[in-house]
Amino acid sequence: MKLLLKYNLVLVLLTLSTTVFAGEKDKVNIKYELPDGWYRAGSDPGKYDMGTDKGGAKDGSNCATIESNAKHIKGFGTLMQTSSPEKFKGKRVRMTGYMKSEHVDGWAGFWLRVDKKNGQGSSAFDNMSKRPVKGNTEWTKYDIVLDVDENAADIAYGALLSGTGQIWFDKITFEIVDATTPSTDIKVKKEEPVNLSFDE
Repeated sequence: MKLLLKYNLVLVLLTLSTTVFAGEKDKVNIKYELPDGWYRAGSDPGKYDMGTDKGGAKDGSNCATIESNAKHIKGFGTLMQTSSPEKFKGKRVRMTGYMKSEHVDGWAGFWLRVDKKNGQGSSAFDNMSKRPVKGNTEWTKYDIVLDVDENAADIAYGALLSGTGQIWFDKITFEIVDATTPSTDIKVKKEEPVNLSFDE
């Protein structure tokens, strides 16, 4: 129950992030400059340095990074952006990206959210909470697959770090996939009851 509540809280805070922390987008971090089109958000963005790590990618090109700058952090920080869902409406979309981690004591991941109109919440969401990035990892490819509603207002996406450590991420792409590609939406209701004996 505590785990479920934690991830639900992250969903709520990410939903608020689009507007509450929009003013952070023009600031320069202590260590990194924000890439064009991206902005800082989260429940505690001030405890993270975020931006472009020049030459930090696997192939020596630029990538983005989120690095904690405090010893004890209960919240999370995200580097994110929003865009129009127009060309994806009524379709299933796969977001792909590469991520590397170092000393992540909480968890990290990519996230994607499909927002409804008029601030009515989200219709689809995944933040990799069920397959989090932890500890030290090399560059690894990750996918998120969501359905974009015909009435979607926008899509929001990025990478997040909860707790201390550092992540690097790069080469984010979007593509339309067919219905045979399983959705990773954590908001989808189960077709059948699960874990009724509480052993899982």
